[in-house]
Amino acid sequence: MSRTLITGGTVVTAADEMAVDVLVDGEKVVALGVDQGWTASTVIDATGRYVIPGGVDAHTHMELPFGGTFASDTFETGTRAAAWGGTTTIVDFAVQSMGGSLRAGLDTWMAKAQGECAIDYGLHMIMADVNEGSLKEMEGLVGEGVSSFKLFMAYPGVFYSDDGKILRALQKGAETGGLIMMHAENGIAIDVLVEQALARGNSDPRFHGVVRHALLEAEATSRAIRLAQVAGAPIYIVHLSATEALDELARARDQGVNAFAETCPQYLYLSTDDLARPGFEGAKYVCSTPLRPQDHQAALWKGLRTDDLSVVSTDHCPFCYTGQKDLGLGDFSKIPNGLPGVETRMDLLHQAVLDGHIGRRRWIELACATPARMFGLYPRKGTIAPGSDADIVVYDPTARHVLSAETHHMNVDYSCYEGKTVTGRAETVLSRGRVIVDRGEYRGRKGDGHFLRRDTCGYLR
Repeated sequence: MSRTLITGGTVVTAADEMAVDVLVDGEKVVALGVDQGWTASTVIDATGRYVIPGGVDAHTHMELPFGGTFASDTFETGTRAAAWGGTTTIVDFAVQSMGGSLRAGLDTWMAKAQGECAIDYGLHMIMADVNEGSLKEMEGLVGEGVSSFKLFMAYPGVFYSDDGKILRALQKGAETGGLIMMHAENGIAIDVLVEQALARGNSDPRFHGVVRHALLEAEATSRAIRLAQVAGAPIYIVHLSATEALDELARARDQGVNAFAETCPQYLYLSTDDLARPGFEGAKYVCSTPLRPQDHQAALWKGLRTDDLSVVSTDHCPFCYTGQKDLGLGDFSKIPNGLPGVETRMDLLHQAVLDGHIGRRRWIELACATPARMFGLYPRKGTIAPGSDADIVVYDPTARHVLSAETHHMNVDYSCYEGKTVTGRAETVLSRGRVIVDRGEYRGRKGDGHFLRRDTCGYLR
């Protein structure tokens, strides 16, 4: 097996910052130390750089069907873009269809991903049809390493589950160790507001944010947490965006409830001002939960510092502005929901370090260590330690670059952050010991990524 020595850098993990060398043997980290006299066939000089764990993005949607189209990134293009941005693990979502089994949905997504991914990947399971059969299937899937299940309080007629179905899934989660992830918005009420808005002629993209009211996210967040308490189960709220929803989560956590949540870069850096861009341009920023007014951002940053928000994922689900987003011309409710982000997350969070929102170790905790723990991958992923997979990024904290659709590698025709200058960039990226990005050259291959059988949540209190 080949050995790689990464020398001269500062190793940053969620726990430590250390001026040490890292020795990799084959696919694993085998040692950290100083002046050990190690020899290796490959030596990477990381002087003046951070040496960090590869990012773990626990919320992506490659090739997701939505509103008559599909997310524009395939597992090949999306994982390649992730690697460029310093992310070396994704956890995507297999989808159960109404009337179908969990197994059929999982098999469909495995067929999409196998032989395509450039980096390692796991799968959550979207439960669109909670019934006795699918609840029984949960037990087997947890044993096979698919240990998290997403339900929706939104999208009636598509993914929506009522409170009774949610309670049953939470009870099964408590029994099996499967973690329930919740899209927390009151979809029944939202549909009423959509109908009323369109009847008034309010069809522009900005009304997507108006009808998906922050209070309806807060109400659903509170309801989901209380149902989890009744079931004696932990719960993970996905893409939390609103101050009012964060208040509900923080209150429950202060009471000792095993309630967790993620937010996403779009809620930290974008706002309803983007949804209200002139003409139809606001369609680029349509996602659910929606962007909020800018004054919500301070609360979200505070939540990341206090750990009421435990993870930053992307909810990467790109649709091209031309040919996909424009399906909603004249009717905001038909705009495909989703934004690109898998390539830019690590850099935007490093910018947050420079801007004073979070510290360096918290950056790694939010983007690498905690998502790995939350979804049963730690310490294989999310850290740099003997025995861990050699998913390592040599990160240049001084490299300034401009985010743009002209230079990104995501398969989408716009950038949410077009023209934004950030400081910090992945210089060399290793996936299980193999260099896949190096100083502007892509050296990865589709199919090199392995499917990850995940353990149950390792982050309960």
